Amino acid sequence: MSHQYAQYSTADFDKFDCLKLSKGIFVLLLFVLRGYLVWLMTITNMKDRVGIIQWIYPDPTFFYLSLVSGLFGLYVLIIISLRRPDASQWVRKSWQNIRFLLLSSLLFDLLINAVGYLYWQLHSPAWLVMNAMLVVAFTWYLFSNKRLSINITEFPDNLPEK
Repeated sequence: MSHQYAQYSTADFDKFDCLKLSKGIFVLLLFVLRGYLVWLMTITNMKDRVGIIQWIYPDPTFFYLSLVSGLFGLYVLIIISLRRPDASQWVRKSWQNIRFLLLSSLLFDLLINAVGYLYWQLHSPAWLVMNAMLVVAFTWYLFSNKRLSINITEFPDNLPEK
């Protein structure tokens, strides 16, 4: 147990002596929240608010489905932002299940894309296969990354004043 931190330096820890969150969590969230990222890009674009959405999502239904599929990702983002020593019990409990929540967000995103393809033919089969491959890669990451495993076991606590 004491050797699990051996490969990390002091720069890898935050102000609560917890290992900083794995960057893979944020990459995974970028993937799941891509609809919201496109939406934010359109809000900040003063010249053409709808052009970016129409370019990335030619069918508006696919854009709305992308927003629905990102709901689990938004919940995970809220949990990450509330992860601090004075957090409520529901945040602590949710953090213990963060791996399951991330996996659920990936699978829900894949399901929404599969329904969009099978029912409405919103995108190509290549997109669906690529999406499935990314879900498999992220799932492998969730269960094999040691830093993420350490992140899940830790939760910030108030440190005594020096």
